[in-house]
Amino acid sequence: MKRVVVGLSGGVDSAVTAHLLLQQGYEVIAVFMRNWHDESVVINNECPWITDSNDAMLVAEHLGIPFHVLDLSVEYRERIVEYMFREYELGRTPNPDVLCNREIKFDVFLKAAEQLKADFVATGHYVRKSETVENGVTQYHLLSGADGNKDQSYFLCQLNQAQLSKALFPIGELTKPEVRVIAAELQLPNADKKDSQGLCFIGKVKLPVFLQQQLAPKKGRVLRIKDEFLPQLNELVNDTSSDPAVLSRPQIFTSEMCDDVGEHNGAHYYTVGQRRGLGIGGQAIPLFVVSIDVEHNLVYSAQGESHPALARRGLAIRNEEAHWIQENLKPINGKVLEVDCRIRYRQPLFKANVSVGSEFTYVIFHETQYGVAKGQFAAFYIGEELIGSGAIFE
Repeated sequence: MKRVVVGLSGGVDSAVTAHLLLQQGYEVIAVFMRNWHDESVVINNECPWITDSNDAMLVAEHLGIPFHVLDLSVEYRERIVEYMFREYELGRTPNPDVLCNREIKFDVFLKAAEQLKADFVATGHYVRKSETVENGVTQYHLLSGADGNKDQSYFLCQLNQAQLSKALFPIGELTKPEVRVIAAELQLPNADKKDSQGLCFIGKVKLPVFLQQQLAPKKGRVLRIKDEFLPQLNELVNDTSSDPAVLSRPQIFTSEMCDDVGEHNGAHYYTVGQRRGLGIGGQAIPLFVVSIDVEHNLVYSAQGESHPALARRGLAIRNEEAHWIQENLKPINGKVLEVDCRIRYRQPLFKANVSVGSEFTYVIFHETQYGVAKGQFAAFYIGEELIGSGAIFE
């Protein structure tokens, strides 16, 4: 009998995951990952770890499976939290959930599961896995979840073949309503529990408070792009160049292009595309962050979510940070690969061309995109399959 360790989070998805594995004949062990100890930044009643741990334990008892608590807080701080602080300090927008899956759930947690003689680890992600065999070599494929409203493949965009070989995603073929029905029929103790929000296995946090643990407030100016520069910005957006290095280049803003409209508490607290939190009133059209200059502590803004200052024709990823789940699809030797792409969770897919240069992997959009932020992950799909990804350099 194959042994599976399930990351039991206290939520309904992982609970039904454990049940389905039992149905499929696996020996199932439940493990709750405790990744955080500091309650000062967690919003009360929004996913406290103690409640989640108790819920996970009750589910394990209900299903009759062993239950363990694994403290990964040291590894989580070193690999995820410190990464977040570094990225924000550099004016980039990190995605800790993507890193949590790569570094914690399918690395540290996987190794702990192997110490329990597990053949696989399983999570409650809405994502599917398939495999093919070519020339005697098994190739694993990461596919979008059957429920388009809950598809979580984006969060797994940094997994590799070795990690996928050990991963099971039993609810990937189900919709969320179907999972809820199963939980109710089983009378699981958490059947009616709401979905958690916030950082991976921490919960919903007060992000400014969280960041201020490491990044001190620093007063600076909020600048707004003057309307007189609209023609110039539109010209850049409509550049007809065929060179991906040109099309992926971000727009450069200077204080001479702007009006001073207010004060902020630190450029490193903001992200491109952000609307809320600027605290600048008296604007006929809402202000959106279009660029961050952490060196000079400036936040550049523009009016409206479709302002050309937010528009991009493409983006660039350092080649060493480009990750290919399907290495054979990497476009080399001057080839161009057409993909569907997204740069944030739940964003609709958009068409793009991917090519690989000497230093950068370029992603050129078929249609202009808005709010591209450095540090986010761009994920590449062909049909339902997620084939690669990379952290946006510029």
